[in-house]
Amino acid sequence: MGLEYNKSLLNSDIQYNIQIEIKRKFLNILTILTLEIIGELMKLIICEKHRAAQRIASILSKGKANRSFFNRLSIYDFYDENRKKYNVMGLKGHVINLDFPKEYHSWNNVNPQVLIKTEPVKIVQDRSIVSFFNKIASEIDEVIIATDYDREGELIGVEGLELVQKANPDIKILRAHFSALTGQEIRNAFDNLTNVDYNLSFAANSRQIIDLKWGAVLTRFISLASKQTGKDFLSVGRVQSPTLALIVDREKIINDFKSKPYWQLQARLEKKEQFDAHHKQERFWEHDEVERIYEHIRSAQTGIVAKIESKDITEYPPSPFNTTGFIRAATTFKLTAARVMKIAEELYMNGLISYPRTDNTVYPKSISLRKILEMFKNSEFAKDANEILAQDRIRPSRGKVTATDHPPIHPVGVAKQSDLPQQNWKVYELIVRRFFATLAIPATAIATEAEIDIKSEVFIAKGYKYLEKGWYKYYTYFRSKEKSLPQLAKGDEVKVIKIEKLKKETKPPKRYSHGVLIEEMEKLGLGTKSTRHEIIQKLYSRGYIENQIPTPTVIGQAVSLALENYATIITKPDMTAKLENDMDEIAKGNIDMMKVVKESEDMLEKIMSELENNRSQIGNSIKDALKSQNTIGTCKECGGELRILTSFRNKRFIGCSNYPKCRNSYPLPQNGKIVPKDTNCKHCGAPEVMVINSSKKPWHICVNMGCENNKKSK
Repeated sequence: MGLEYNKSLLNSDIQYNIQIEIKRKFLNILTILTLEIIGELMKLIICEKHRAAQRIASILSKGKANRSFFNRLSIYDFYDENRKKYNVMGLKGHVINLDFPKEYHSWNNVNPQVLIKTEPVKIVQDRSIVSFFNKIASEIDEVIIATDYDREGELIGVEGLELVQKANPDIKILRAHFSALTGQEIRNAFDNLTNVDYNLSFAANSRQIIDLKWGAVLTRFISLASKQTGKDFLSVGRVQSPTLALIVDREKIINDFKSKPYWQLQARLEKKEQFDAHHKQERFWEHDEVERIYEHIRSAQTGIVAKIESKDITEYPPSPFNTTGFIRAATTFKLTAARVMKIAEELYMNGLISYPRTDNTVYPKSISLRKILEMFKNSEFAKDANEILAQDRIRPSRGKVTATDHPPIHPVGVAKQSDLPQQNWKVYELIVRRFFATLAIPATAIATEAEIDIKSEVFIAKGYKYLEKGWYKYYTYFRSKEKSLPQLAKGDEVKVIKIEKLKKETKPPKRYSHGVLIEEMEKLGLGTKSTRHEIIQKLYSRGYIENQIPTPTVIGQAVSLALENYATIITKPDMTAKLENDMDEIAKGNIDMMKVVKESEDMLEKIMSELENNRSQIGNSIKDALKSQNTIGTCKECGGELRILTSFRNKRFIGCSNYPKCRNSYPLPQNGKIVPKDTNCKHCGAPEVMVINSSKKPWHICVNMGCENNKKSK
């Protein structure tokens, strides 16, 4: 009887809940019908940022959108031709942040390994957005996600969507997919709305979870092991650490490089005009050999053309810009990768270029390349645009990667140089000129090579002459290959002006520039097109690298080498590249998100086991490096070491190692990384340091705050 009674109660509860749900849905339908009748139901468009919301609202409303505010949140509203009301709002990026529960926030009281299996919690970043959704949820019958169409954009849209659905679970959901903030592109996207790509958001969500766990666990371990906590903690990351290892390993190769001397023989010759030739053996490694030949030919007055060959060369246009190729080209303007992408984002938001995060290097057929060219017929690029339009045929170049999310980076609007900041114009002009180059005809040239016999020793002279500049006329960022060579024929006699013996030495490989580093990261599967520049910038903000050409600091090398010695897998690209590939498969719907997260947790557990076994060695090696890096210079009062110290109030300052006998000290800025410069101020003799803040350029100062040099630099 008891069992039957419980079943009866259960059935009764189920029936009651069903009745409540039916009533709720009936009331929702009744509300919607009522609002439709009086014309007050609206559509909500969710954008990623305020500027995108402003532009989309302006385009869809034909400039008639009204702006209002809700708790400082900008909202744009307008009616379409059918008297349907729209609200458009921007989310300021991620609405929801992932973090560990509060009880796990204490670094000293929580073993980092515990975090590996701890489920993160979602924390709403901006309560005013939640309040806005709660206020208008009952008035909305449709939500259109109009965030950037990539993993992060899809996740940001889904985060906003989740908040709306909490207030109105039955709402209709659609997605606007666009690659440029232009009138035609936006109107086309809203005329052809699609569904939200949840797999894309799952891929981004998995990255958030994995990066949170790896970053928190490894960062806490390294910081605690080296006793470097508080605001000067040491950061370790799944992508950040292999990237740092690339820079550190290259620096080690440079420092260990042993130069080797070699010699070259070069002749200055003349036949109507002067030209250069070099000995066919380009490098002589033995001095005796080069000296013997040099002594034999140094007094020669003439040479004979023994052989001459010419061949036609065709140089095809470059492929369209994807993100990596674009950054590589734009960083030659002495801009960091992060700065380049920030400028590209501004140009995109202003409707001047297409979406700047793409792997695609093939223009889709849906783009009218001729129409884009025609936009420039009356611009500052008019001459070039008209020349390309006058070609018999416009056939675009193609790269190796075809993607369906976004086209290659190309101009979608016309700007004037006077309307843009100088750096923005340079980047915009680069994109315009690259676009022109991809549509222009190939360049053609004739390459000539002559062999000159000077006392039975063969010298090579080379010439290169363009017959048709082709795409080079529009893309002016390459050094010209042209090299003058007079008209020569076999048997011609040439005058020897002089012969030189040049001593040179081999040089180490160059450090990675921002562009080359991003290319290397792409080859190794480190990060994505959307995150690589951010990873490099993070290494700067952590004080692990410095200078325009990324150079590792003492602490950057110490952290990387400690990991390389005791947990090699963290510094190698294989592990993180596999996880990146798994995330690609999540985006395609081929792998379950939680399976990849579980796999990453298992990897992290193995790594932590290895790290714990070497805890003291890791801590000591980093502490020694910190001591070295925190030594600023020599105390001019007593000859002791000046070091960065922390007071009992947790304030940074520079003090002398001979304290308390020597009380010489200097104050320091309390924010940013302090990096010694190994130089002394020319004005007062005090040491100089560099202050690195994530949001500003490095700041070079004399530690003597009252020094005249500091006053002049303000």
